[in-house]
Amino acid sequence: MTTNCAEITDEQKNSLDYIIKNEEIRTVFQPIISLRDGDILGHEALSRVTCESEIKDPEMLFLVAEKYNRLWELEMLCRKKALEAAFEFMIPPYSKKLFINVNPNIINYETYKKGFTKSFLAQHDIASENVIFEITERNVIMDLRGFLATINNYKSQNFKIAIDDGGAGYSGLNLISDVRPNYLKLDMKLIRNINSDRMKYALVKGMVEFSKESNVSLIAEGIETYEEMDTLVSLDVPYGQGYIIQRPDAQIREIEHDVLQTLRTINLKKNHIMQNTVSSLYIKNLSTYAETVSPNELISNVYDMFRLDQGRFGVCVVEDGYPVGIISREKLAIKLSGQYGFTLNARRPVYEIMDRDFLSADHETPVSTVSSTSMSRPNDKIYDFIVITEEGKYSGVVTVKELLLKTTELEVSTAKNQNPLTGLPGNQIIERKLDRAISCQDRYSVAYIDIDNFKAYNDVYGFEKGDLVIKLLADKLSSALPESEFLGHIGGDDFLVILSDHTDESFFHDLINDFEHEVLALYDQAAVER
Repeated sequence: MTTNCAEITDEQKNSLDYIIKNEEIRTVFQPIISLRDGDILGHEALSRVTCESEIKDPEMLFLVAEKYNRLWELEMLCRKKALEAAFEFMIPPYSKKLFINVNPNIINYETYKKGFTKSFLAQHDIASENVIFEITERNVIMDLRGFLATINNYKSQNFKIAIDDGGAGYSGLNLISDVRPNYLKLDMKLIRNINSDRMKYALVKGMVEFSKESNVSLIAEGIETYEEMDTLVSLDVPYGQGYIIQRPDAQIREIEHDVLQTLRTINLKKNHIMQNTVSSLYIKNLSTYAETVSPNELISNVYDMFRLDQGRFGVCVVEDGYPVGIISREKLAIKLSGQYGFTLNARRPVYEIMDRDFLSADHETPVSTVSSTSMSRPNDKIYDFIVITEEGKYSGVVTVKELLLKTTELEVSTAKNQNPLTGLPGNQIIERKLDRAISCQDRYSVAYIDIDNFKAYNDVYGFEKGDLVIKLLADKLSSALPESEFLGHIGGDDFLVILSDHTDESFFHDLINDFEHEVLALYDQAAVER
């Protein structure tokens, strides 16, 4: 809850005076990490009061300072403590990014600017390019022209700019456009429950596209659950911070192994989705958990759910964990239409009007199967959402739109990354597979395979016959390898195999002998006899 300046007391003013005079401020650090590999990008420096005080939280502290015109003194004190702590607790020279919160109405004070000269930073072994001024969107900027001039001056000295609380302010887009920041921090309100909130998901998805076009790095603030992290990774948000990663601490600590392991698993799942064809991708990877209702829920309450959430496409009716029916927005609207539709139905239980003949699929059903089944439904049901189950119990839902979009996306992605002759994964996927094999530190084997004297064969028999030889080798490799193992086509007659454990060389010798026997059919009889 935000404190109003009118509620500030004299006791709080006295506390402020004491805090500034005695420098009763300490700095704690919260890491900002890559959501791709867990590497630490930098730390946000957060200020905390160290003494007993009438001022209970940092937000109130700055409000009191603003009311009594001591904001610049407090900002200077917090900046000083942040730099000292960065120097004291981190191994010099500090090579990560140090995010320092700054009130936009203070940043262009001459006194403040003088405190950020390169010579001053050099005393703490901190380079200017590693200092990021984090400007909150919540503050109203009094002198926009002077503020922007100061920002440009800092940029010219290699300082970086971040806008905090992105999405929290009403003028945020204008501020982003004017400042052109290096980093944009997404407000924690946007992040909270993003895994189950379609509106937030869509907003952040749009911000990701914007960031790619404008070369602005996104940082998701306030990540508190692995479900939120999973969704952010799937959206390709590059950086994140929050309690699930690490709480603010005066000591700089490494990220916990469990956090890094979970992040790695999330990214492996994402890569698995992107690298698989539609036929081998399971529907559980597209499923989203959505709120359900019981069979005895009143129709009026279900109507309110749709009225309050215009993005809701439908609701699943669940009894003892098992789905027993669905209600779509369109069909409920038809049921309640007419002069007496709502009056007659509002107090009835939902089980009386729910659709019991709905499409459900086990969570490990291939997407291709669900897509085919979905499109074969009667016309009046073809756009109904699909209920996903695990051991018969409700697990989530997938809309037809999501199903078609993901199918198209995967088809395009697959086409881009496949060798056109063999249909096997190409070099981009091969590189990612090798990187993953190296980083996971598990036992694995790699085999590089090519065809001896292939150029000479091509010169004699032509490219058409040469392509048949390549396809024969690809087919032999594909049929010999388990589905869980990886086979890639580098190009030409070159292939790469990655096996999940060390494999006896006899496996490959047998495969070569088999290939050499069958390839004879692609030579003329005279060559075979020679």
